[in-house]
Amino acid sequence: MHTNYYFLRQLAPALTQQLAGYTVVACFSQEKDELVLGLTNGAEEFWLRVLLAAAGPLISLPESFHRARQNSVDLLPELLGQQVAEVSAWTNDRVLQFTFQGGATLLLKLYSTRPNAIFRTTPEAEAQLFHQRYTADAELRPLAPGISPTPAEAASPTGNPLKAYPSLNDVVVAYLHTRGYDPAPLEVKWQLVREVVQELENPAAFYVIRLDGRTRLSLLPVGEVELTLPATDPTRALRRFVPLLLNRRAYEAELRQVRQQLEKRADEAATSAQHAQRRLHALENTVGYRQTADLIMAHLSQIPAGAKQVEVVDFYQDNQPRVIKLKPAKTPQRTAQNLYRKAKNQQLETRELSARAERRETEALWCLERLEELAALPPGDLRTLRQWRKQHGLDPATAAKAAQELPFKVFEDSGFTILVGRNAQNNDLLTQRYAHKDDLWLHAKDVTGSHVVIRQRPGHTVPAPVLERAAQLAAWYSRRKNDSLCPVTYTPKKFVRKPKGAIAGQVVVERENVLLVVPANPFERAE
Repeated sequence: MHTNYYFLRQLAPALTQQLAGYTVVACFSQEKDELVLGLTNGAEEFWLRVLLAAAGPLISLPESFHRARQNSVDLLPELLGQQVAEVSAWTNDRVLQFTFQGGATLLLKLYSTRPNAIFRTTPEAEAQLFHQRYTADAELRPLAPGISPTPAEAASPTGNPLKAYPSLNDVVVAYLHTRGYDPAPLEVKWQLVREVVQELENPAAFYVIRLDGRTRLSLLPVGEVELTLPATDPTRALRRFVPLLLNRRAYEAELRQVRQQLEKRADEAATSAQHAQRRLHALENTVGYRQTADLIMAHLSQIPAGAKQVEVVDFYQDNQPRVIKLKPAKTPQRTAQNLYRKAKNQQLETRELSARAERRETEALWCLERLEELAALPPGDLRTLRQWRKQHGLDPATAAKAAQELPFKVFEDSGFTILVGRNAQNNDLLTQRYAHKDDLWLHAKDVTGSHVVIRQRPGHTVPAPVLERAAQLAAWYSRRKNDSLCPVTYTPKKFVRKPKGAIAGQVVVERENVLLVVPANPFERAE
């Protein structure tokens, strides 16, 4: 409600009194949708910060402001040197007007959508817009000096009283509900609305309230009243309210972010575990390659040369007859040899699937436990939330920043940074210059592909789920991308060296470990 007309009509005369004789000496922006004005009377300074964001405007009066050395842009140069004459609020509107001694004006249009700032050097001069895209705002003309806000009175008591006063918002409606507005007859409703408007025009106090889960600055005591501030000082009320609001917005945004992060991880881990269990069940309930190979070798004497198939007695299935397909161009022995090799890979796949299902189920359970802990944290305590988040490796993602700084594909997973080379030369750069000796290095085994590095976190070992996802990336960005399974080599980077005269991307690996994974990009939706 701090941008509502009824608060602005209290704020405007207070600003007029405060800023008498003050001159604008700074006008700049250093954040998106931000307009900062610095004023001084030669002895004291006054700061006005306005956030003109489409998600909702915010006006604050910080007692001091330190301009950043970088990413700061000067705005409205003709506003500098202008001396404040009057600040006024447009009647039944959310526009705060600054009128200066020389006739210049600055309109702060504080609409909940399409907010803007409109500056004119004279009332008839061409408008200079803060948001250039809102071209229609150039038609907004400043009020003539000396016009003060007046109460709005409806002409006829026959219609809906709430529509007769366009500046009444949801806070007022909630307050009217507490006074029996809904069941009251029309005449009583009109009387209640008039009484509330009188309270708004002459508030007893300013209230910081909690209403429908939102922190609001109100002129009426409704909802959960957290602070009561004197109505004689709207600037003080604004200075108490805005930092509290910003802190809570930051808390709610981070709380929502970490909750979504955990819910997404839990869902992905549970889904991955289910897929692994289904595949494992399919492998365990179908005839294995080894059984088929054993049957071929046991019936070699019965298989004629160049046969396309052979019917044998399956001693694994109660001596039932079974037809085995063959390749005429290959000997039965070679076919059996290939099947034994596939059986070995299938055995590896079975072990890997079993281990993966267990890991992902554990990870899903871990996420659900963290969600329970998150719900039990003290509400509104941003510092505690951030400490808890850091403790569990759930820091805000820095992938975007890292991507700007590093010439590699960058992924964040559970607090670990995963770097992926883009080509042979880039692989050399990653492994030889950017990777630390204790970072974990990965590469698809025996084929060309990207080098992958999991950056070390001092005091933390790389969790198995993070290693698995990094291995999936190594397989995905390799020639084995389309294979059903891919062996991936991993080892500390200190065991990776580049031989003298080797081509770009070529290395020698010592003390390697191998992980069998399904090629995939598990971060595809976030990439």
